Amino acid sequence: MATVHRWTGLEARSLRLALRMSVRTFAGHLGVGIRTISKWEKLLAATEPRPDTQAILDTALARAEPAVHLRFDTFLSEAGRIDRMVGDALPVGVPLAWEYESWTDDLDRAAVALFRQDFTFAESLIRRWLGRTKLTAVDDRGRYLAARSMALLGDLQRDQGAVLGPLSAQQAYASARSLFRQLDVPRRVAQLDLSLAVVAEMSGKLEIAAQQYESLAVDDRLSVRDRARARLWVGTTLCKDGSHSLAVRVMLVATREFEKIEEPEDWSVAHQKLALAYRGLGDLPRALHFIGIARRAAVTDAPMQRVRLETAHGHILLSDPATRDDGLITLGKAAKMAGQFGLNHQLASIEGIRAMSEGASSPR
Repeated sequence: MATVHRWTGLEARSLRLALRMSVRTFAGHLGVGIRTISKWEKLLAATEPRPDTQAILDTALARAEPAVHLRFDTFLSEAGRIDRMVGDALPVGVPLAWEYESWTDDLDRAAVALFRQDFTFAESLIRRWLGRTKLTAVDDRGRYLAARSMALLGDLQRDQGAVLGPLSAQQAYASARSLFRQLDVPRRVAQLDLSLAVVAEMSGKLEIAAQQYESLAVDDRLSVRDRARARLWVGTTLCKDGSHSLAVRVMLVATREFEKIEEPEDWSVAHQKLALAYRGLGDLPRALHFIGIARRAAVTDAPMQRVRLETAHGHILLSDPATRDDGLITLGKAAKMAGQFGLNHQLASIEGIRAMSEGASSPR
C-alpha cells in the first residue's frame, strides 16, 4: 500500500473523499476540529497539517480498506499529485492500483481490436503498458498482467505472420509462458504450450506440432474447449502431412466435442478443416458440402476467419476444372482482404495455392 511522505490539504481532502465522509464525520474520525478540515479543503496544497496531525492522517490511511486506497490513489492521480506518493509500493516503473484496472481494461480492448485485425491499435494498447513497466519491480498482479500482454502480443505477431525470430510470436509466447510458470498458473502455461505448438505448425515443424497437439488434447490443465481445439489441430497437421483419411477421423471427433459443449464458432472452423481434408482425399462433393456448412454456420465477421473460409472455398473450387475460374475469383477476393488487413501468413498461403494450381495445370 502507498504512503504519503508529506501531507497537505490536498492529500487530506483526497482521503476524506476516498473514505466517503462528510467534513464533520471526517473531523470526528481524525479527532480534529471542523475548522481545521475546512482550512485544508480551502487551501489544499498551500497548507500542511501539524506534525502530530500528519501522524494521525498516516494512521487513518494505513487502517483503511484496500478499496479506500484505490479511491485515494485515483483522486490524487486526478489532482496531478502522485509525485508526493513514495514508499515500496511506488518505485519507478510500477503502476498504481487504479492503473492496474486501466491496464486490465486496455488488454480487453486490445483483444477486441485483435479480433477485428486492427493490429495498429491493438499493439499500441499492449505496448503502452509493457514499455512503462519494470518486471523486476512489480508485484504478482503486475507480472500477471505483463504475461497476459505478452501472450496477446504473440497472437498479434502470429496473425501478422511474424512467427519465428526476434520480435516474433514465438519469442512473445515463450516470455509469457515463463512468467505464468513463475506465478504458478498451470492453465495459462498450458494455453501458451498450445500457442507454441501452433507456431511450430506454422513454421513447418509438423511432427513436433502433432506430438504437442496430441499431448495437449488430453491435458487436464486445459479447458474442454482447448482440448478439443488441440485435437482438431492434430487433424490439420495430418492433412499437411498427407494423411487425409486419418485427419478426417480425428477432426470428426473434435467436431462432435464442439457440438456437445455448444461452441458454434469452433464447430464452423472444424467443418472448414474437414472440407479441406476431404479435398485432399479427392472427394470434392463432400468437400463442398462441408465448406458450405462452415460458411453458413460462421458466427463472426472477423477478417481473419472470413479470409480463411474464402481461401478454403477457393481452394476446393480450384480443384475441379469446371469451377476453376470461380476458385480463382474467390481466392482473389480472399487475397485482397488479407492484404487490406495485413494478414501476411494468409496471403502467403493464398499465393502458394495459386502457384500450385498453375503448376498443376501448366504443360510439363
